[in-house]
Amino acid sequence: MSSIRKKTAAALAAALGVSVLAACGGESSGDSGAKGGDGKGSKTVTLVSHDSFAASEAVLKEFTRQTGYTVKVLKSGDTAVALNKEILTKGSPQGDVFFGVDNTLLSRALDNGVFTPHEAKGLDQVPATVQLDKDKHRVTPIDTGDVCVNYDKKYFADKKLAPPQTFEDLAKPEYKDLLVVENAATSSPGLSFVLGTVAHFGEDGWQDYWKQLKGNGVKVVDGWEQAYNEEFSGSAGGKKAKADRPLVVSYASSPPVEVLFAEPQPTEAPTGVATGTCFRQVEFAGLLKGAKNEAGGKALLDFMVSKTFQEDMPLNMFVNPVVSGAKLPELFTRHGAVVEKPATLAPDTISKNREQWVQTWSSLVVK
Repeated sequence: MSSIRKKTAAALAAALGVSVLAACGGESSGDSGAKGGDGKGSKTVTLVSHDSFAASEAVLKEFTRQTGYTVKVLKSGDTAVALNKEILTKGSPQGDVFFGVDNTLLSRALDNGVFTPHEAKGLDQVPATVQLDKDKHRVTPIDTGDVCVNYDKKYFADKKLAPPQTFEDLAKPEYKDLLVVENAATSSPGLSFVLGTVAHFGEDGWQDYWKQLKGNGVKVVDGWEQAYNEEFSGSAGGKKAKADRPLVVSYASSPPVEVLFAEPQPTEAPTGVATGTCFRQVEFAGLLKGAKNEAGGKALLDFMVSKTFQEDMPLNMFVNPVVSGAKLPELFTRHGAVVEKPATLAPDTISKNREQWVQTWSSLVVK
């Protein structure tokens, strides 16, 4: 789930890993009111994000109507890259709010102290299970998404082969040379998938599992874009590239994208989700320490947990709302997969082991 903003609908269709930097507000006429460089009087609030942030123009205009602030979106690369930039500029940030850090990298952000606490209005409507910093409120949960293996329905129908549904299935000989995954050292979904295998097989079993996958012909590429749009035969991009891998690590919400941006729209998504291979990501936003427009940043965080913003996310960023009672669009629910029991790991467990796990995974699978 990474930063993606200001891309065309076609690019979004091709780039699902996530969204499009849409409806990025420019500076309003009131921006000249900023005084002395301290942000006082500024009518612009700057949201720093990974490249996948997207919101509709109507919703961002509603934020402006309610608060008087205009949102300026600054995309800053993949999640890990964007976060590293904020760590390096801690205390003198590029903007006011950072969106996109997820539970796989949350400890890195919190340990480096890049956020100022703010208890957003409306948190009482957000389940405690996703409030992973609820005692200090340094970050606010915004959305959830599930990283899962997707499959090309046509390929498996043509082969008269049942698509895999579990981690164990992927290591079976009938699926040899079919799976492409992202590098855990360079990709957020790649890391999440590895964490899913750790959660499922345990610290004593996940390494043997990856040895099995390697022996079964798993292919590793640097990032989601390459895996999904160049290697995966079920995506629109993969079809153009004549891709030959019918299994890919992507998201449970990837199938709706293949429907939404197809012309004409099919009645059924061409891709499916192996729901027994999923790891739950939770994405957060936080007020950056040293923000020039702290008041505007707090107002934006409050707005991001309102139903107005939450109900806008599914067909813009293809993620699930965290606010109880937020409605999902019919296209999203009809074609996306519901993951009842995703794999999860506690943030402190990820924090203590993440770097070693990635190094071990790399030595087993890449080197």
